[in-house]
Amino acid sequence: MRETELHLGEPPAVVNIGVGVHGVASPTDVFRLPELWQLHLYQYDAELTVDGTAHAIRPGRVSLVPPGTTVRYRYQGRSEHLYAHLRITAVGPSRTIPVMQDAGPELPALSGLLLHAIAAAPGAPERTRAEIWTALWRIADLTPPAVTSPGPHPAVSTAIAHIEAHLAAPLAIPEIARAAGVSHNHLTRLFRSETGTTVVAYIRRRRLERAHHLLRASTLSIPAVAASVGIPDLQAFNKACRRELGASPRVLRGATS
Repeated sequence: MRETELHLGEPPAVVNIGVGVHGVASPTDVFRLPELWQLHLYQYDAELTVDGTAHAIRPGRVSLVPPGTTVRYRYQGRSEHLYAHLRITAVGPSRTIPVMQDAGPELPALSGLLLHAIAAAPGAPERTRAEIWTALWRIADLTPPAVTSPGPHPAVSTAIAHIEAHLAAPLAIPEIARAAGVSHNHLTRLFRSETGTTVVAYIRRRRLERAHHLLRASTLSIPAVAASVGIPDLQAFNKACRRELGASPRVLRGATS
C-alpha cells in the first residue's frame, strides 16, 4: 500500500472544501493538484489509483494524497464524498501514513469535523482550519507510528536518568555505572554506541545547557546557577560558559532571545 509523509507542526491552509458529487456525467475522473493535498472521506464503493497504485474505496474510508500526484477515480454510479484541498507546510516531526485508511470507530468524529469545517468555511475560516487540523491528527493516529528501532539500551537510559537527577552534584563514571548496573568499561562502550558521545562529554553538555536555561529564564544569581549545575567554582563556570556557550554568564543573562 502506498504511503505518504505527513507533517502536522502547524495548521494547514484550507484552499477548498465541500461535498463532492461525482460519477454522474462520467464514470472516471483523472486529475492532479500540483501544490495541494487532497483529503477525502468516502461514502461509496469505487476505485482510486494513485500514481499507478490501485486502492479500493469503501464507505468509511479516508484518503490523503500528497501534492503533485496523479489520481484516477473509477466510479460505480453517483458518488458523494467530503473533501478538502490543503496546503500543508513541512514543519514539525513527520508521520508516515497510508494514502488510504479505514476510519473505523473514528468515522463519526471525522465526519463531524469535516462537516463542521465545511459549514464554517464561508464566515469562520479560522475554525475551518482548526477543524481540519484536528481531523489530520486523528487520521495520522489511525495507523500507529512504525517502530524503527528498539530504543536505547536500558543501562544507558538508567545512566542518563541518574545524570539528569544529579547534575548539581559531583558525578563520576564508576558511580553512574553502579547506578546503571553495569561495569565502568561496559557503560563507556554502551554510551558511545548509543549516543555517539562519551559520558563525560554528555555531562558537560547537559550542565551547560541547563545553566544557559537558568541564566536566561530564572532570577537565580550567577553563583546559584553555577552551583545548581555542579560547577560551584565561579572561575571554572565562567570558562566553561565561554568555551561551550560562546559568552560569559553575565553576557548570556543579558542576551535577548
